[in-house]
Amino acid sequence: MSGAWGTVAALDGEYALIRMDDSGCGRCREPGGCGGSNAASFLCRAPRTFRVPNPEHRVIGERVRVRVAEGAIGHGALHAYASPLLALLIGALAGSTLADEAGAIVGAVAGLLVGWAGLRRAQRRNTGDPRFQPSIKS
Repeated sequence: MSGAWGTVAALDGEYALIRMDDSGCGRCREPGGCGGSNAASFLCRAPRTFRVPNPEHRVIGERVRVRVAEGAIGHGALHAYASPLLALLIGALAGSTLADEAGAIVGAVAGLLVGWAGLRRAQRRNTGDPRFQPSIKS
């Protein structure tokens, strides 16, 4: 499981609003670390807050580890990046065979829209799936 540390900022029924402490894996200053936390703090200064199920009834101010199941991040990245890009390329190729450059442009836009629709569908499908939901661990 992948995870990051955060603090319970508020409670919302059976959910806790977790304010994340840092970005990335936390190995930024270690040898082999990518420095992603430094880039994330430069690009986004607002604290990241997530709504996570709170079955153990954690309290405000408690430091918790938010975890995501193995494969969930890769699965999400595949849907978010690869699927729309592949749909765009297929649309552009199909459009170019039908109507040259103008067809390629229209096909690319149509492919991107199809890829976006597929991404939304996958998001709705995975919203209720516990394998893709973050959880609080001690």
